[in-house]
Amino acid sequence: MPPSLLPVARTMQSTMKNMLLYLITVLIWGSTWFAIEFQLGEVAIEVSLLYRFAIAAGLMWLFCWWRKLNMHFTLRQHGFILLLASLNFALNFLFIYQAQQYLTSAMTAIAFTTMLLMNIINTRLFFGKPVAKRIYFGALLGIAGIVVLFWPDLDGIDLTNASLLGLLLILSGALSASFGNMVSVRNSRENMPIMQVNAWGMLYGSLVLLVTALFKGHSFNFSTEPAYIASLLYLAVFGSVVAFASYFALLKQIGPEKASYTIVLFPLVAVVLSTLFEGFHWTGYTFSGFALVLLGNAIVLTPVARIKALLLARRQPQAVGQ
Repeated sequence: MPPSLLPVARTMQSTMKNMLLYLITVLIWGSTWFAIEFQLGEVAIEVSLLYRFAIAAGLMWLFCWWRKLNMHFTLRQHGFILLLASLNFALNFLFIYQAQQYLTSAMTAIAFTTMLLMNIINTRLFFGKPVAKRIYFGALLGIAGIVVLFWPDLDGIDLTNASLLGLLLILSGALSASFGNMVSVRNSRENMPIMQVNAWGMLYGSLVLLVTALFKGHSFNFSTEPAYIASLLYLAVFGSVVAFASYFALLKQIGPEKASYTIVLFPLVAVVLSTLFEGFHWTGYTFSGFALVLLGNAIVLTPVARIKALLLARRQPQAVGQ
């Protein structure tokens, strides 16, 4: 290959790698919502989650041991890892699994995208980051989309309505995950390595789930149904290990703004799977609400300042040439 083409080849190789990582992250996280359906029933939610994160923690620790990564943290750092684990790997998923007892995987995935808006608000509250005007507009569209999506239930509001209970649960899960993300940002600012933090976090998350299961008096039974075992392994290996590893690699390659678009795209995968296998029915409310949620999230994530800078940079050489 001629030397002049080497930069182009490297750029193409990097682009293909990023596209692969992006595809892996979206497809796996988009499909985990459907896989969760097979975890509900015979085994208590806390116990199923304990199995999932215990397997994931074991794999993460094996990986860190194989790579000879430093696993030592101060007592104070362990405290923040425990907080992260409680919010992201325990409470968050407890709400998600419970919500899917009342909602389809499509509805929970769409509603969970509100975490993106919560992240923005919490970043402002905890770190003082200013909020652009377009973000308020995007947030309003997202909220309007959720209202439209659940309007048939809101129209005849009933506190015992299963859909409303599911919505409250999934929004609580999104809020817990958002608080966990704030702890993660704080840990990153202290230069705490992500892989080691996740290994400890999944271990701590497993312990929190174990204590919760014991407190509730659940039996540690195990379903031998092939669907349960297959979905458990998929959620542990792919949903908790591979997807996180792919996402963090993507985060490093293209930055948080572009990588965050996975939050907008994975509901598309969840909706397709739910339509094919759960009999999810599309209505005018579904189309309108889903469209508003996607549009709101896209507006929030669009790096307007960067786009303007790129457009100005492209116009300047033309002006000089004239």
